[in-house]
Amino acid sequence: MRNRIFWSWVIVAGAAGGAHTQWLNQRVPGTPRLRDGKPNLAAPAPRAPNGKPDLSGIWQAEGAPLEELGKLLPGGTNGLGEDVPSKYFLNILSDFKPEEAPIRPAAAQIFQQHASAMGKESPETHCLPLGVPMGELVPAPFKVLQTPGAIALLYEADTSFRQIYTDGRKHPEDMQPAWMGYSVGTWEGDALVVDAVGFNDRSWLDAFGHTHSDALHVTERFHRRDFGHMDLQVTIDDPKTFTRPFTFKTGLRLLPDTDLIESYCAENEKDVTHLGAR
Repeated sequence: MRNRIFWSWVIVAGAAGGAHTQWLNQRVPGTPRLRDGKPNLAAPAPRAPNGKPDLSGIWQAEGAPLEELGKLLPGGTNGLGEDVPSKYFLNILSDFKPEEAPIRPAAAQIFQQHASAMGKESPETHCLPLGVPMGELVPAPFKVLQTPGAIALLYEADTSFRQIYTDGRKHPEDMQPAWMGYSVGTWEGDALVVDAVGFNDRSWLDAFGHTHSDALHVTERFHRRDFGHMDLQVTIDDPKTFTRPFTFKTGLRLLPDTDLIESYCAENEKDVTHLGAR
């Protein structure tokens, strides 16, 4: 399956990008274009009727330089034609030296167990949702649909969705733990700030196997700086798992004139039996 996360000692392969989606070369109305007809990704960011930036479009996390990925995967490569992943998709703590990572000993021990299993225990390997913020970091497209009171994120990687409410509501008082949590958003100038809580403790934060507890609190800041590029800042706060909150920043790139394709992990699944320590 093209959208499975398959990794071993020598290879990490994420999901394929928008070049393989359906409606290839379907011109999207309203897209600013250069004289040759190609999308002008440097054009100003579009605005919604309420004056706020319109984040709608097909987006994907920008890949890290191969030199940085080589430090995370000594001797490893990204192959099979898949897109180069973000370093935070591989390791949410990649900005820290191992001895300086703000992770509690029990959580570090669980991480080592997951790393030794080489992905066999990953929720994605077992066709479960990616969770937050991994859904925006996996090397696969996701679609943003913006309306006046809510923003929907549709993930190609596991054909799942997430809703971010911008209608002024607060988080529910009685939240049932959920894979994608409960998200409310507010605008701070041109940036959408998303406050997400109410998660279960079953998803992973990255492909290497960092986990979280049900106390996870994720704050995301989306800023579309021009038509084809968006900045994403993520703050992870989970006092049961980490010794302090930490923040990282990454970029998202627009995939113009294309769309998502459905992808169901359990359909013709063949990966699990090939994963495991050797």
